[in-house]
Amino acid sequence: MSKTDLITFDDKQQTFHLHNDQISYVLGIDEGGVLAHLYYGQRINHYHGQLKNPRLDRGFSGNLPGSDDRTYSLDAILREYSSAGDSDYRVPAMIVRQSDGSRSAMFTYDQHTIMMGKPKLEGLPAAYTQTDDEAQTLVIELIDKVSQLKLSLSYTIYRNRPVVTRSVQVINRGTESVHLEKIASMAIDLPAGDKQVISLPGSHVNERHVDRQDISFGTKVFQSRRGTTSHHMNNFIALVDRQTTEQQSSAIGLSLVYSGNHKEEVSKDPFGTYRINMGINDDQFDWLLAPNESFQAPEVIMTYSNTGLNGMSQALADLLQNRVARGKHQKALRPIVVNNWEATFMDFDEERLQPLVDEAKDMGLEMFVLDDGWFGHRDNDDSSLGDWQVYQQKFPKGLQHFSDYIHQEGLKFGIWFEPEMISIDSDLYRQHPEYMLRVPNREPSPARSQFVLDMGRKEVRENIHQQMKQVLDNCPIDYIKWDMNRNLSDIYSNDLPADQQGEVMHRYVLGLYELLEELTTEYPDILWEGCSGGGGRFDTGMLYYMPQSWTSDNTDAVARMQIQYGTSLAYPISSMTSHVSVSPNQQTGRFTSLETRGAVAMSGVFGYELDLTQMTEDEKQAVKEQIAFYKEIRPIIQYGKFSRLLNPEETNYAAWMFVSENQQDVVAFSFKILSEAQPAYHVLKLTGLMPNKDYQNVETGQIIGGDELMNTGFYEEVSFEDFASKIYRFKMVTD
Repeated sequence: MSKTDLITFDDKQQTFHLHNDQISYVLGIDEGGVLAHLYYGQRINHYHGQLKNPRLDRGFSGNLPGSDDRTYSLDAILREYSSAGDSDYRVPAMIVRQSDGSRSAMFTYDQHTIMMGKPKLEGLPAAYTQTDDEAQTLVIELIDKVSQLKLSLSYTIYRNRPVVTRSVQVINRGTESVHLEKIASMAIDLPAGDKQVISLPGSHVNERHVDRQDISFGTKVFQSRRGTTSHHMNNFIALVDRQTTEQQSSAIGLSLVYSGNHKEEVSKDPFGTYRINMGINDDQFDWLLAPNESFQAPEVIMTYSNTGLNGMSQALADLLQNRVARGKHQKALRPIVVNNWEATFMDFDEERLQPLVDEAKDMGLEMFVLDDGWFGHRDNDDSSLGDWQVYQQKFPKGLQHFSDYIHQEGLKFGIWFEPEMISIDSDLYRQHPEYMLRVPNREPSPARSQFVLDMGRKEVRENIHQQMKQVLDNCPIDYIKWDMNRNLSDIYSNDLPADQQGEVMHRYVLGLYELLEELTTEYPDILWEGCSGGGGRFDTGMLYYMPQSWTSDNTDAVARMQIQYGTSLAYPISSMTSHVSVSPNQQTGRFTSLETRGAVAMSGVFGYELDLTQMTEDEKQAVKEQIAFYKEIRPIIQYGKFSRLLNPEETNYAAWMFVSENQQDVVAFSFKILSEAQPAYHVLKLTGLMPNKDYQNVETGQIIGGDELMNTGFYEEVSFEDFASKIYRFKMVTD
C-alpha cells in the first residue's frame, strides 16, 4: 500500500472505500444526497457497485421530498446516519428541536475531505495516532438546507489494525438556536442475516456478565441513566453471527469512548435489516446550540474479526493499550500492591498500619495503598468528603512521615481519593453548599451518605484541584486510586439557566475529563487507577487518563472468574486490577483456597486486599511464592496475547491463557468450579501457539507439539474439591 490509499473515493460510483490489509468499510452517496451504508467486514480489493440499495415499492414508507419515485424510501435502505423527521421511521440517530418547535431535519451530502492521520477531539478522550501515516481520516459533511445545521461524520481507519473509529460533530450555521435532544456518535445499518448481540450487564459486585441474545423484530436498548458507565450495563456491545465462537466466525465490536450516560440501540426492521445507534443517552439530555456553536459527540471504536470473539478482543486490547492509554505507565509493568481496605476499613492510624507495611516488605510486595479514611475527620461514611486535608488524629506526624516510612522500607506509596463527592458534614459544604448537585426546593437524595459535586462548574474543579495539589506537592505519592461511590441524582446546576439544565450530565463528564487531563499532565509519574465502587465506571474513556481500574468490589475468586472473563471481552488485561482477599470472602462468605484466589488474581494486575499480619506462617510462605511467580510471568500476563478458552457462565470450568509476543512463553489458567462424584475426564485445548514448534511443560518436563496443544489438547488431573485451580506454563523448545 502507498501512504495515501487507505481511503479512496470513486467519483463515478460516488462511493468511499476505507480499507487496509484486514478490513473494508464501504459507504456511498445515494439518490438525493443520502449517505448509504454498503459494506463492513473482511477486506475486499475493490468495490464494483453490486451492493447499491435495491429499489422496491414499500407500502407505507415515504419517498424523497419532491420525488414521484415510490421505489426509493429512506425507511427501507441501509444508511450511515439518520435524523428524526426525514420519513425514516426507524430509530433515529439524531433528534433536533428546531426554533419553530418542529423535530424535523433532512441531512444530505455537502462535501468531504480525506486527510492523513487522525484529528483530536476537543475536550474528549479518543484513540490517537503517533504518526500521520498510521491512519487516514474521512470527514463527510452533511447539511440540513433549511436550518443550515451541518453534520461532520468522521471515519478513521488505521493502517495495521482492523479498526475504524467514528464520531459526529454538529455545527449550527443557521441564524436560530436549536436544541439537540439526541445525537448518537455513530449509526450503521447492516443487511438482513442471523445476527446476535452480546452485551455486558451486571450490578454492583456482579459486573459485566456475557449476555448473548437473538436480535428479534423491534428494538433492544442497552443503556445507563445513572450518570456513569455503570455497573449495570457497560457501553460495549458486539454483533456476531449465530455460529460465532471464541475462535471462529465474525464479530463486530463497538466501544463508546465515554464515561457518562450511554445508550446502545439495536433494531431489526420488518425487512430483516439491522440498525445500530450508539452514543450519549438522550434521557435527560437537551443541548442548546446557538448560531455558530458546535457540539462534539464522543468517539466509537469499531473492530471487525473473522477469527471469533478472541480476535475481536485482541484487536481492541491492542488498540486500547497502545493508542488510547497514555503516559509513563501505559506499557510499564504494574506494581504488586497491598491495599489496607479489607484489613482495617477506616479503623486505623499510622501505628496500626506500620506492621502491615513491614509484612508487605517481607513478602516481596511492591506498593502499599492507603484507602478511605485518611482525611478530614473521616471515621465512617458520614463525613469529610470534599475536605482533602490529612486527618491529624490518625497521622499526628503528618502523612509525609508515613509516606517516608513506606519508601524507606523499599515500597511505593499509594493513596485513595474520591474527588467528585461531598459530605454534608464537611467544611467544603459549609462554605459552598452551591457546589453540590441539588434541585432547588427539593431535599437531595443521599447514597452511601454522600452527595455529588457539580463537576461541570469550573470553580468546583479548581477547588478540588488545589486541595489535591496541596497533598501531592507535600507528600511523595506514587499511585492514586480515584473512586466514585454513587451514581448521579438531583440533576440540576446552579450555574446554568432553565433551558440548559438538560446539559448538566454531559457537562459533568466534560468537567471531569478536564480535571483529569490537568492532574495527569501535572503529575505524570503517578500511576492513576480508576474506581467507581469497583467496576461502575470501567470504560475506554477513563482508560485514556488512567491505565488501570479496580475491576470490581467483589474480590471473591469464583465471582471474579465471571467478572474478569466478561471484562476481557472489551478491555485489555493490563487495565484490570485483581486482588487476593480473605477467606471466607467478605462479599459472598465463600471459602476458597489461597491457591485459587492467587490464580484468579494473577490473571490481571495483581495485588492483595487483606490483613497480612493475621496470616499463618504457611500462608505467608505461599504468598511469597505467589508474588515471586507473578514477577516471573508479569510481562506475559499484562502485555501478552490473551485468549479466553472456557466461559464459567456456560460450563463448570473457566479457562484462559496468555502467550508472549514471540509465542515462546505460555501461561494457561484452568479452574473447576464445583466438584463431582463421578467426573468426566476434562481435555483442555490451547490456542495461539506455533503449530510447527514443540513446547515443554515447565512443571512436568513433557514435550508436546504446538499443534497438539491446540488440536488434541491434554487431560487435566481430576480434582475432588470445589473451586480447584491449575496453572500451566509451557516454553517453546528452541534448537
